[in-house]
Amino acid sequence: MNKSINIVSFDVPYPPNYGGVIDVFYKIKALHNLGIKIFLHTFEYGRGEQIELNKYCEKVFYYKRQINLIKIFSKIPFIVNTRNEKKLLNNLLNNNYPILFEGLHTTFPLLTNKFKNRKTIIRNHNVEHNYYTGLARSETNLFKKLFFRIESKKLKYFEFIFKKTNYILTISPFEQDYFSNSFPLNSIYIPAFHQNEKVETNEGLGNFALFNGDLRVSDNISACEFLIDVFSKISYPLIISSSFENNRIQKKIIPYKNISFKLISTNDELKFLLQNAHINVLPSFQNTGIKLKLINALFNGRFCLVNETMAQGTGLKENCIIANSVIEFRLKIEELSLLNFSISTIEKRKKSLAIFNTQNNAQKIINLLQ
Repeated sequence: MNKSINIVSFDVPYPPNYGGVIDVFYKIKALHNLGIKIFLHTFEYGRGEQIELNKYCEKVFYYKRQINLIKIFSKIPFIVNTRNEKKLLNNLLNNNYPILFEGLHTTFPLLTNKFKNRKTIIRNHNVEHNYYTGLARSETNLFKKLFFRIESKKLKYFEFIFKKTNYILTISPFEQDYFSNSFPLNSIYIPAFHQNEKVETNEGLGNFALFNGDLRVSDNISACEFLIDVFSKISYPLIISSSFENNRIQKKIIPYKNISFKLISTNDELKFLLQNAHINVLPSFQNTGIKLKLINALFNGRFCLVNETMAQGTGLKENCIIANSVIEFRLKIEELSLLNFSISTIEKRKKSLAIFNTQNNAQKIINLLQ
């Protein structure tokens, strides 16, 4: 049995405070707990070197992302081309362990054809070209909008790279449907990794609604603007929480006494908010990947009010209340605010979320390494 693995991460996976790195960090932690020796290769461009990662990895290699605007004009997607690093290639060739590439972003080494005799795996966090099309729709800056549209076309073309790997790990049923059509022999659904070991939802009533998300991401900004519209005409309190401030959103909520912003810096702070909220309001306008904030809310929070786009293709729809328009959200909030969250609902949720057991899913990856 192979007890060692190289993991190539698109960003430093600590602290685990936004979607993609949450999956990477808790995957590393779960594999470590099962006795796997991890050689982590990660691109650093602002998050710094993190001592915490040394607890779970045999060695951590840091590389600078080569963010050069000239790379925009290459046929290779910008998110891939800016992670073209010779030191990474050499370090991967210095051992013979399997390689797990986190995201399409990190797969440049596969272009060299030097890993034909190595077991390689690509973890997909999204159907990337769809994700970038969604970013283009949400973006108001014309230059960024054009960049996202061009990048989307490049990413679609670049999917030939999946033919050079042994396995594609998809993160949601939606992605599994997409990749199993194009690459039916090596696409495997392994749900998202996360920090929750068990459902810790409180019964009864809370007294506020909560939105949590990375406010650097255009879809989350759009979701906040939608929710400001929803709560501007009702008195029920809304807390918008994030690890990142956003001046645009913070200015928009000033006129409304029932809407506030909470900057959070630890998982404990977020968990407290999730467990005390009565309704987690989580609209999304991009049907890509699986939103880890939805998983987190279901493991810790009471009612989850989402739109169709958020729930579609996640396998989690049965645990959510669906509303789509501003008026539908208002009506559902008024209805849910009067309902107790029951023990029987919590028990049903526990059964439904059993598929998201991180240790079981880490073992599935280990089985692929044999």
